[in-house]
Amino acid sequence: MWMVPCPALTPLVALWLLGLKTQVMETNSISCKSQGASRLPEFYKDGDFVIGGVFSIHYYMHAVEHNYTSLPESLKCTGSMDTRELRFARAMEFAVEQINNRSDLLPDIVLGYQIHDSCAAVPVALKVAFQFANGQDAEITTSTSCANVASVAAIVGESGSTPSIGMSRVLSLFGIPQVSHSATCACLSDKRQYPAFFRTTPSDHFQSAALARLVRHFGWTWIGAVRSDSDYGNNGMASFLRAAQSEGICAEYSVAFYRTNPRSKVERVADVIRGSTSRVIVAFLATGDMRILLEELARRPPPPLQWIGSESWVADPEMLRFGLVAGAVGFGIEQSVIPGLRPFLLDLSPARVALSPLLSEFWEGAFDCKLTQVQSKGDTSGKHSGKMCTGTEDLSAVNIPYTDTSQLRVTNMVYKATYAIAHALHRVVCDSVSNCDKNVIVEPHQVLQHLKKVNFTVNGYPVTFDANGDPVARYELINWQVSEDGTIKFVTVGRYDASKPKGHEFSLNRNITWMNRQTQVPLSVCSDSCPSGTRKAPQKGRPVCCYDCVPCGEGEISNETDSLRCISCPDDFWPNSKKNECLPKPVEFLSWDEFLGIILAAFSIVGAFTVIVVAVVFYRHRSSPIVRANNSELSFLLLFSLTLCFLCSLTFIGRPSEWSCMLRHTAFGITFVLCISCVLGKTLVVLMAFRATLPGSNVMKWFGPPQQRLTVVCFTFVQALICTLWLVLSPPFPIKNMSHYKERIILECNLGSAGAFWAVLGYIGLLAVLCFVLAFLARKLPDNFNEAKFITFSMLIFCAVWITFIPAYVSSPGKFTVAVEIFAILASSFGLIICIFIPKCFIIVFRPDKNTKKHVIGKVPSKAL
Repeated sequence: MWMVPCPALTPLVALWLLGLKTQVMETNSISCKSQGASRLPEFYKDGDFVIGGVFSIHYYMHAVEHNYTSLPESLKCTGSMDTRELRFARAMEFAVEQINNRSDLLPDIVLGYQIHDSCAAVPVALKVAFQFANGQDAEITTSTSCANVASVAAIVGESGSTPSIGMSRVLSLFGIPQVSHSATCACLSDKRQYPAFFRTTPSDHFQSAALARLVRHFGWTWIGAVRSDSDYGNNGMASFLRAAQSEGICAEYSVAFYRTNPRSKVERVADVIRGSTSRVIVAFLATGDMRILLEELARRPPPPLQWIGSESWVADPEMLRFGLVAGAVGFGIEQSVIPGLRPFLLDLSPARVALSPLLSEFWEGAFDCKLTQVQSKGDTSGKHSGKMCTGTEDLSAVNIPYTDTSQLRVTNMVYKATYAIAHALHRVVCDSVSNCDKNVIVEPHQVLQHLKKVNFTVNGYPVTFDANGDPVARYELINWQVSEDGTIKFVTVGRYDASKPKGHEFSLNRNITWMNRQTQVPLSVCSDSCPSGTRKAPQKGRPVCCYDCVPCGEGEISNETDSLRCISCPDDFWPNSKKNECLPKPVEFLSWDEFLGIILAAFSIVGAFTVIVVAVVFYRHRSSPIVRANNSELSFLLLFSLTLCFLCSLTFIGRPSEWSCMLRHTAFGITFVLCISCVLGKTLVVLMAFRATLPGSNVMKWFGPPQQRLTVVCFTFVQALICTLWLVLSPPFPIKNMSHYKERIILECNLGSAGAFWAVLGYIGLLAVLCFVLAFLARKLPDNFNEAKFITFSMLIFCAVWITFIPAYVSSPGKFTVAVEIFAILASSFGLIICIFIPKCFIIVFRPDKNTKKHVIGKVPSKAL
């Protein structure tokens, strides 16, 4: 299509179109001439309609220094040949031949092709794109204007993403559709920038997501990343790193290079890989870049690495010669079968090869011979041995990527791309009954519109494009496994299908052999997994995958590995020793079955039994002088109250309940007041008895048995009233005390009203002090058996016990608070029984000779007088 330069066009297009000189030859004729020599296709076939093809058959473009004093040299390819790309080009030829032989697709129409080698270089790809847009004729003269139809209806190619981007920017301006078989950059899905671009290979957007899922599936969180410094590598790796970050994966490093970079740059990248700590490396590299990197790494091999590859190289048979990468895993295009392709590829004779400079170079490289004495066009290295080709060479016996049709992956993408263009062209030139008009002028934009709608199946493979010009993403998970004979082969171990529901896209169906032929999944983490009971604490200044494992705090657990935080246990629960489970807190109270409870209960029962024994002794000797002289009525009442005191301590043992909480404190308060009241009564009797021996004293008539009983009842009634008010207004109740100990629950009785509790104790203390004072005053009264002495000792013990009880009670934790209270009850009760009654029982039982009236009264009358 001949066009006049326009300011709206890109600068590159404008510069190119400035080379188109329009010269008026005559008044009614125009001559259009393109500047510079046209680039001849490597493979060509004329036809009614022609489609273009662009493949990276050579690795490099010959660099030319321009002196701007002469016309620049034509762009030439150099370096070694990628015979796999040659297979792609010939697969397009094969597809066109098949289409021409079909009666249901473009019948009676000959489809032609022009296939170019882009040298994997953007300048060459752009030149070919302009040539497809403008035609090949050096000069065209018409009577009206320059031709406005491109030389091709559509284009298959290019193999790389970067050249495809450059081509698409040019071709989109002219509406010429481009269907790539191998350009996977996700950026090409942007229809605002690349409206005429289609592809039969999946976008890297899907591959990046699949690779991130793969890495996460095997638990690798610490990886290295290396990429091609091109649109393919940079965009693909950026997409992968975004997906990896969302999966919790960190990259230790991310380095880039391009095969045309100085060797020092490649060495730096190799050194980064050798010095890394990650054992998994994700390589988003073009095949040529990967080859250069592996050659550099082979000079000084790094520690064993688990390679994760992009589809560009992981399914390339030519890379299998690098044992350094054995065990590699990556996603590749699905394998396919193209019937008849292998015979077509092998159908080359020396005579036919000699007609094509590209095939001649291929032939000489494959068999290490020369077709003629003159070195072939592409052989600039002088690497051939110098022997002449005999013409008997057998291409089927050569093991090279060109002849290897066992792993047809990208080749099938070329095949499908060619058929897609044919189907779109069929819709343009043929009607519904397949009547085709070969004379119709086909505009490329017509083919573009119908390409968006194609939906067919070829060799069992569906072909369709979505709104972005992309196919449905389907991959095979390929594993480089070492066979028994030591060779490396591709083994399909899983699949990825983006059309399946979320979470079910990825599946494994075979075991994977890892680096060094390991069957166990290699480990690659910055920090080991944090076990349950710990949490991850990020290390300052390092990626989130590098962390320390910090034990959970007090009262917290984590019940999964690599937990980001610990969770607090409920109030009634506490972590186990591993801090990975919340267990119910042990409930602590003074129980019957623990040693302390058993000991205290035993002492309580022994005390009560002792009191009963004393009561029996006193009852049997109730008429003896020593019993009668010590107020037997109050003595029996005192023994009864002491029995209750010993037994009330049992109410403090066992699980607290509402009734036990109310009973234990009130029973304790009332029985002790009853006990102290009896002792106080006995003390008063002693004092009054000796006062009564004085001349003229009649005090005993005011302190006879009725008055003694009334005194005990009155003192006890006051305590009973305090306890009743306590129970009515704010009674004790059981509570779970979780504040004193965090790891266990103390089941105890809340006092309800602390004031009432201390009032009960205070009243007991008041009576005890009063009793002690009176007994102390009566201790020296003349009597062989003065009971006031023993009461003094008992009250001294009683007061000492309860004075020390107060700080011990306040400071004792948990069940020991109850134990202290029981101990105080038992100690004071034993003090009373031992000091007051045991000496009398000793005399009654063991010294009956002293249990006489004379001995008990002694010289009291004379002393009183």
